[in-house]
Amino acid sequence: MTKSALQIARASYQPKMPVSLLGPVKMVEGEATQSVADQEEIKRLFPKTYGLPVVKFMPSDQKHSYAPVNVGVILSGGQAPGGHNVIAGIFDGIKNLNPASRLFGFILGPAGLIEHNYVELTAEIIDEYRNTGGFDIIGSGRTKLEKKEQFDKGLIILKALDIKTLIIIGGDDSNTNACVLAEYYAAINAGVQVLGCPKTIDGDLKNKMIEASFGFDTACKVYSEVIGNIQRDCNSARKYWHFIKLMGRSASHIALECALQVQPNYCIISEEVEAKNMSLDDLIADIARVVAQRAEQGNNFGTVLIPEGVIEFIPAMKRLIAELNDFLASRKEEFELIRQSEKRNYIIKMLSKENSDIYASLPEGVAKQLTLERDPHGNVQVSLIETEKLLAEMVGVKLAEWKKDGKYNGKFSTQTHFFGYEGRCAAPSNFDADYCYSLGYTAAGLVAFGKTGYMSSVRNTTAPASEWIAGGVPITMMLNMERRNNEMKPVIQKALVDLEGAPFKNFAAKRAAWAMHTSYVYPGPIQYFGPTEVCDQPTKTLLLEQGK
Repeated sequence: MTKSALQIARASYQPKMPVSLLGPVKMVEGEATQSVADQEEIKRLFPKTYGLPVVKFMPSDQKHSYAPVNVGVILSGGQAPGGHNVIAGIFDGIKNLNPASRLFGFILGPAGLIEHNYVELTAEIIDEYRNTGGFDIIGSGRTKLEKKEQFDKGLIILKALDIKTLIIIGGDDSNTNACVLAEYYAAINAGVQVLGCPKTIDGDLKNKMIEASFGFDTACKVYSEVIGNIQRDCNSARKYWHFIKLMGRSASHIALECALQVQPNYCIISEEVEAKNMSLDDLIADIARVVAQRAEQGNNFGTVLIPEGVIEFIPAMKRLIAELNDFLASRKEEFELIRQSEKRNYIIKMLSKENSDIYASLPEGVAKQLTLERDPHGNVQVSLIETEKLLAEMVGVKLAEWKKDGKYNGKFSTQTHFFGYEGRCAAPSNFDADYCYSLGYTAAGLVAFGKTGYMSSVRNTTAPASEWIAGGVPITMMLNMERRNNEMKPVIQKALVDLEGAPFKNFAAKRAAWAMHTSYVYPGPIQYFGPTEVCDQPTKTLLLEQGK
């Protein structure tokens, strides 16, 4: 394999980790926990794993001896920078428990477990992937682990390989599946622990005990570099408005973090759109107002950041999509038989009056995109909706109307962008390299202490890595009941942008000035070598949340 100069240099980087994990460790248990909502229903569904205590690891003055243990690992869902370091941390952690311990990786996600497709991860393999981006060490997949037949098939190979613990590295849905699997294996006394690790660049898997999902830091730094480059070009040519869509289907954490880093002229926060009950026209008018005000100063250029899921947060659109999701779930076969040219009219006839009118008013391309195949959870695939083009076009129409009325006298030319895959497999920042390795090493500690139904947790992450707090959180603590595919199911509650939180308030206090003035910041590329204030900084979101 040919390696770049960066790969070669990064291979020797030794991730920093909490002091509490460096020597003998003892586990300290906290109080019993409960789910964030729907306590009685969650407790009924998870009698074996509900109410477990939060645990943390502390240095011990007694060295323990551990029997060799075989561990399985799965990478589930979309890629996120740092996944390889989680696996490296698990590997080093279980080898530290006993050098005879072994790690098996299931190929291409949960499907590898069901289909008994695996590889033993040796030191030679692990060393090739330390501090690298991507999930290519074993691949990933989006198969959902939710059926008894799948659990039973998986158990066959787990028993055959004498695997005592299965670790699922994934986002909120993958960790929900890990919780369901942990409960099932505990209920049948399978003798297999199931653990999770918090992954998603979207940043929506977080709470008091999970301060950040891994990959968010790196992805936001990658996007911010490119947005900064565009802003410099924008400020040089001074003739384009750039509409930039960013990943984040359910929450606007990426858009908010990038805004805090680059200071654009406008940034949509989906959660605010919903809270203010804004219509699509309200949003268009608000952007157009900023364009017009800048034009009055002779500045016919600017940048607009757009979270990919904003369309679902516009209340009227949200109601339309909810009905469409239920409608398409219940009439999928019938809908597929209808000719493409007749599908639009068919939907208009079948929807309720309010939603039918909204659907009929949409441009044909967007209307078609709203009916494309759903994701595995039954939701519209918002990344396929070209919101950036829709908004750019509609702002242009609004400005043309204003020009006729004498309310606007500028020039409006646009460029559109969507940054998504560019950030998912980047070489992890020092923060993510350290955080991910610590998450993996912490998971090995949870293996040693026989825990199941837990997610690896590393906290106090704005302090130096040596001061981070390692431990585990019961996954049931994060669950609530939500409608999925027209059924109520237990799922990890997504963390949306808190409009009362410090990151949003900081942004809200500054955005009016950013709109009128060209206050662009150019973060530049991720730095891996050099002074700590350049290389080891966590996200601005995390710093603001922790009052730093």
